[in-house]
Amino acid sequence: MNHLLVAALWTVAGAAAGYGGRRVTLWLTRREDLEPGDRPWMRWGPVIVTALLFGVFGWRIGAAPLLLVESLWVVVLVHVIFFDLEHRLILDRVLLPSYVVALALSAASGVPGWRWSLVAGVAAGVGFAAIALLGALVFRAEVLGMGDVKLAVFIGLVAGAWTAQALLLGIILAGVMSILLIVLRLKALRDTIAYGPYLCAGTLIVLLERVA
Repeated sequence: MNHLLVAALWTVAGAAAGYGGRRVTLWLTRREDLEPGDRPWMRWGPVIVTALLFGVFGWRIGAAPLLLVESLWVVVLVHVIFFDLEHRLILDRVLLPSYVVALALSAASGVPGWRWSLVAGVAAGVGFAAIALLGALVFRAEVLGMGDVKLAVFIGLVAGAWTAQALLLGIILAGVMSILLIVLRLKALRDTIAYGPYLCAGTLIVLLERVA
């Protein structure tokens, strides 16, 4: 099937997946006793971003089983982006089942392969836990939350050999955004930002490069 046609059809599927993801997000919000956000970017952001990413992945991959796998990671990562921006929280309810699915699909599809997946996931989690501990000891402040550490494990499971690039790119994006917010005086020097969205963005970029 022509890649442009796949991209068009998958964009529509992405809009449906994004809408469904937003409904799941609202359900999770209620389960966590949080207030659901009603700003336009909170309501429509997941739908639009998921649709666009589905379209891009559809164009890059075409009609292949790998498209389903990569699209599943898009849904999870987009959820984390918007939930973390909205609530400054990354949910175990989302990540822990995603670990199991990631390992199963990496074994079944061979991408990245369950051994690479497992090694990268453990290494990413240990590395980020060390950074969080070091930051707490040196700066007496929370440099990374446990949600970010658990997210790093998930990123390792899905990115495999590309994990270092994904995490490094996410850290760079977070640093650039922090500097921009300080320059625009929207944040103070000692303010913190949600790292999760930038780690997810770095991962999405790397996943796209991987399937090129």
